[in-house]
Amino acid sequence: MFAVLRFFTGFCITVNGELLKMLLGDHSNDLYFLTGVEWVDVNHRKLVGVVDSFSWSIWNCVFPGIAYHVTDWRWLILCVSSPLILSIITWRWMPESARWLIANGKFEQAQIHLKKCAKMNGAEESSPILSIEVCILQAQLNRKTDQTYSYLDLIRTPKMRKIALSTGILWFCLATAYYGISFNIQGLGLSIYLTQFVYSLIELPAKGTVYYLLDKIGRRPTQMGALLCAAICLGINLVIPKDLSVPRTVVAVIGKGFSSASFSTVVLYCSELYPTVLRQNGFGYNSFMGRLGVALAPFILLLDEVWEKLPQLVLCLLALTGGLVARTLSETRNRFLPETIEDIEQQWKNKKPTSVKQEFSHNYSVRNTSND
Repeated sequence: MFAVLRFFTGFCITVNGELLKMLLGDHSNDLYFLTGVEWVDVNHRKLVGVVDSFSWSIWNCVFPGIAYHVTDWRWLILCVSSPLILSIITWRWMPESARWLIANGKFEQAQIHLKKCAKMNGAEESSPILSIEVCILQAQLNRKTDQTYSYLDLIRTPKMRKIALSTGILWFCLATAYYGISFNIQGLGLSIYLTQFVYSLIELPAKGTVYYLLDKIGRRPTQMGALLCAAICLGINLVIPKDLSVPRTVVAVIGKGFSSASFSTVVLYCSELYPTVLRQNGFGYNSFMGRLGVALAPFILLLDEVWEKLPQLVLCLLALTGGLVARTLSETRNRFLPETIEDIEQQWKNKKPTSVKQEFSHNYSVRNTSND
């Protein structure tokens, strides 16, 4: 029964939106994070991406205290899982992504949500943004709006294939290194509760730094730099004697901070790399690769029976590989979200818009140019 419930947990994390839509209705299409990213403009994508990840770190800080007082694993799982009931309750009020609705020909639903958004923001419902949006919808009518997309579309075209391969490797390496560090709390010789708390606490300043760097130096340098720094920390612990538990813990905590910074970056970064029509599929695929790394992380830690430093060496090499792979991806700072596979294949390069209106105008002009 426990394995079955864990299966559904993974299902909810990585499930494709189309499948959820068939099972639970139109409001369940996109994952919460992707919906948030698709609803905001270029200036606020960073805010949505990073602030959303703070909830993970805050509750990670609370978790050691709960685990310290609730020692029975069954009750512990019940305590940390029960807040998910709130997610089920609030799901019904989550607005569908207007971008996804437009890309899939659901124009009337898109207009309804856009008008609600305009009213909530104090804008006129007949504002130029909505007028331009109507033009976009009419332009989309002349194209194939009944086309369905699958995971195979991630590898049909050259540039999409490169993005899928690179982001899949990146997620696998990052998740393995992140959880390898997280699971090794007993190998540092200190209290597991204190170590877990410090591991979680270091994520808060790490993510605050990421928030500043994402626009200052860009997504790709932040992603690459954080992973390479995590690899350096893992490498340093290779040469520190095991009996020096405090220095090893300090270095491990710093490494955990860098890996957490990388994780906060990769979710936003990869969501900006995939086009709207494949963003949920890409997120599901990347999440699967990440969960595969999570599953392998405990087995990597068991390699200490072969050589006590082998787990650290493997994690170090994985973090290094992830950093090098991140170097091959395109920078997405100050760029519009790509809407279609054609946008990716035609190299989606443009300047930063000053408003949502400008973004809609640009999308419309790009599509008209390509159609001509």
